[in-house]
Amino acid sequence: MARPQITQVLDTLESFYGTLHPTAPTDPYEFLIWWQCGYPPSEERCAKGWQALIDQIGIAPKRLVSSTPAKLAAALAAGGMVPALRAERLKEIATRVVEEHAGDLQSSLARLPAAQARKLLKTFPGIGNPGADRILLFARIEPLAAVPSACPHVLVRVTEGSAGDEYAAAYAAAQQMQNALPAAFDARIRGYLLLSRHGRELCKRTNPACQRCPLRPVCAFAKGAKKQQ
Repeated sequence: MARPQITQVLDTLESFYGTLHPTAPTDPYEFLIWWQCGYPPSEERCAKGWQALIDQIGIAPKRLVSSTPAKLAAALAAGGMVPALRAERLKEIATRVVEEHAGDLQSSLARLPAAQARKLLKTFPGIGNPGADRILLFARIEPLAAVPSACPHVLVRVTEGSAGDEYAAAYAAAQQMQNALPAAFDARIRGYLLLSRHGRELCKRTNPACQRCPLRPVCAFAKGAKKQQ
């Protein structure tokens, strides 16, 4: 079976899910705040904590700096566990953005080469390589081949049959495949959104729903699972 091209994979997913748009903030500072609004972080939990934070306090850096940890934690409780720890992180992020970036993190990042911007983002709590790549892509600062941190296995499964057990290896392999897309913001954002949706809904790390998957006819993983039945 010939390996499917990433464009073929994405076209099939778009026909199935429709055109997708970001649900998380695309501004770098706002994404850093959003990411701390839920724990364990997920789109659903972060969205709940984010809305509670907006309703009760606001998200402007100076509002967060001046708010008490207890008040922040009370708002963040809507998003899940350890709200007190996440409140401390919010104050750290907001304070740094005010003091080090004059309240405008996006402008600071845009002035830096991509490698330095990535390094800067990784100094914020909870941000590793996948998060930094995602922020720079969605903020349209650098069209990196970002891969959804929760599901780097999707592309590797489809083309190789298995993503293995090592996260770093799966992420690197998926990123290499993403590099086959044009180095353009729209193309790579589209890829990220479709792969993220598919990984959350059908191609889950455990118990993937292969029977309902639109990629089943071309997926190496699904072909292997069928042979074992």
